[in-house]
Amino acid sequence: MSMSISADLCTACGDCEPVCPTNAIIPRKGIYFIKADVCTECDGEFDMPQCMNVCTADSIVPLEA
Repeated sequence: MSMSISADLCTACGDCEPVCPTNAIIPRKGIYFIKADVCTECDGEFDMPQCMNVCTADSIVPLEA
């Protein structure tokens, strides 16, 4: 599983990018995007995804299958 950023809610603040331990978050066309094949939801490293922890816009959610 991985996380996803809602383009409609993302404010492009960039707070999520530096806290990602797998460097799965990248800027793309003015918003941030999470590479699903790299994201681990911080499993084994933190209790909750760090991007979700710092997002003030609540734009980061688990990716739906």
